[in-house]
Amino acid sequence: MTRRLTTRRNAFAAASLLALAAATMGAAPVWAADATAAPADPAADPTDTAVSQVVVTAAPYAVSLDTVTSSVNVLTRDKLDTAPPAGLGDVLNGLPGLRSTFYGPGASRPVIRGLAGPRVMVLQNGVGQVDASSLSPDHAVASDPAEASRIEVLRGPSTLAYGGSGIGGVVNMIDDRVPASRAENGVEGRIAASASSVDDGWGVSGAAKFNAGPLVFAVDADRRRSDDYSVPTSPVSSRLAARDGLTVDPEKTVRNTDVEMDAYGAGVSYVHDKGFFGLSVKRTDTTYGVPYEQILAPIDPDAEGPVSIHLQQTRYDLRGEQELDNPWFEKVRVSIGHADYEHAEVSVEDGEVGTRFLSDGTEGRVELVHREHDGHQGAIGFQALSRSFEAIGDEAFVPSVDIKEYGVFTLQRLDRGDWGVDAGLRFDTRSLETATQKRDFDNVSASLGVFYKPAEHQFYALTLSRNGRAPTEFELFADGPHPGTGGYEKGDDSLDSETVTSLEGTYRWTGARLRVEGHLWGAWYDNFIEEAPTGAEEDNLPVFQYYQTGAKFHGAELEVGWNAWRSGEQAVRLEGVADYVRGSTDLGAPARIPPWSVTGRAIWTVSRVESELEVRHVAEQDRVATYELPTDAYTVVNLKVTVKPFADEPLRLFLEGRNLTDEEVREHASFLKDIAPSPGRSIRTGIAWKF
Repeated sequence: MTRRLTTRRNAFAAASLLALAAATMGAAPVWAADATAAPADPAADPTDTAVSQVVVTAAPYAVSLDTVTSSVNVLTRDKLDTAPPAGLGDVLNGLPGLRSTFYGPGASRPVIRGLAGPRVMVLQNGVGQVDASSLSPDHAVASDPAEASRIEVLRGPSTLAYGGSGIGGVVNMIDDRVPASRAENGVEGRIAASASSVDDGWGVSGAAKFNAGPLVFAVDADRRRSDDYSVPTSPVSSRLAARDGLTVDPEKTVRNTDVEMDAYGAGVSYVHDKGFFGLSVKRTDTTYGVPYEQILAPIDPDAEGPVSIHLQQTRYDLRGEQELDNPWFEKVRVSIGHADYEHAEVSVEDGEVGTRFLSDGTEGRVELVHREHDGHQGAIGFQALSRSFEAIGDEAFVPSVDIKEYGVFTLQRLDRGDWGVDAGLRFDTRSLETATQKRDFDNVSASLGVFYKPAEHQFYALTLSRNGRAPTEFELFADGPHPGTGGYEKGDDSLDSETVTSLEGTYRWTGARLRVEGHLWGAWYDNFIEEAPTGAEEDNLPVFQYYQTGAKFHGAELEVGWNAWRSGEQAVRLEGVADYVRGSTDLGAPARIPPWSVTGRAIWTVSRVESELEVRHVAEQDRVATYELPTDAYTVVNLKVTVKPFADEPLRLFLEGRNLTDEEVREHASFLKDIAPSPGRSIRTGIAWKF
């Protein structure tokens, strides 16, 4: 039995979530190159511009960040080592154009340019998670950020290589569980650990790989624990209390937000001069509480008690890459993932298991990379998915569904030095079959981009794309109470594919001391799939119906980094990030569209000490959907000090203060914003070591 949110508030109000400390503070923007960042070695020459790293997710062939035609961010392992232990959406929150669907500390997915759920693909090494996280905000992603060696975020047309479900963006969590290279000096690894005051939380993660002849073995583990967290005010917002006449619990703790997460895995590869081939297995076991409405009166006698969610997944991966002795193709790359996933909703009061969601499936992709010739790069690929989804229990509001997807794509790039062209074409077919009906969808996606480099440090690009997305099983077949959104959901089995035409302009300046990157974009949707209240009630819950309408989104993102000053071992770097998104449908404003935000950062490096002061302002959002409450603006201040005790040892100690002014923070993009604000002031300390 799944706990129902109180029926006194309608679903959009009930559906307003938190944005956890990691989300609240925002993650620092990380350009893949980190070319203009203050050098880690204070003795390094800041006028030396580092070579830009390859963005793995952008294309099967090598494309550097400085010449990719759309918006990309990268979180490196060094950043992840000192990031707060948190869900994926919360770790990425604060990157330009990104927010979190935060459903308590246990569950979060990225919101990209105002879009979330099935419009944002979360991948592991280029293939899907095969979980149920995209179907509801209370479902956690089955992979933890601490497992990744790097995380790449793509927005806009560069998502075409991964299918129509990436219509909003793609997040690729890349790990080294299947080793692609040999360990240096025979063995290498990492350990990171931290503890936080706001939730009595702690997390530890580690990984190692070692050589044994031609084989390379890898192991990794990740564990985190946290209790209910503190906030600077009553969890229930004054707006919700005033509207519904609630007497709220004054306790400044968001209850039922504890988290226990364990993940561990191992892999082995045969690595040789022209490639690698290997297998891995990973087990994830997570239990997390779901925040609930903390009120003293009136009390709804029909409301169910608090619920915790128990998520388990076993995942197997096969990956390989082989150079080819072929005049046309340089290499072939394969990635296949199989996962067995279960998500159970458990009553905290009596331990009774309510609704269970089961997902079992396999997804794979094969890529053939063209041999580069006279500035021309390209690849062709094939992708396939077979998945069975089942919901079991009294509130199982979606029938069992068998899903099959197939896609074929090509990406091509011509770089003539001072100008070039990027193009892509993809065809997808998706089939969803229940015991009583079957729907088939065919979609064609295409993109064309041109870029111009008038000087070494300048880059302009303009990209036009069209993408198609088939409806999900929830959008088609839902019919029943859904506590995750506080409503009774009804799908529409006559829905058509959702299509979007996008236009994006990109500008970059990459100099010795200054880097600037800006994006202006617009997206025009046909058959936009939206969920809206009908005004009716069933089972004492407001009814929400999926329907299709026209929609328009537009926005902008800006990142600036400047190495402002240097003297001997001292250096100062200034960074700024800003973003804006606005959406509208034929029926008005969509729900949970984030307001604009701006973040400023000052980084001072002296000898082996780095200090980072961050101030982040998120604006008020008063342009809201039907039954949705406005959200106040907030400003948070964060300070972090990292010390490298030994010059010749890759050991870092850090101390961090988050939300130092103890600000009341409610993220508009979060479903539960009005019953669970983000954490208050917290002190966090930790260690990161590589060997």
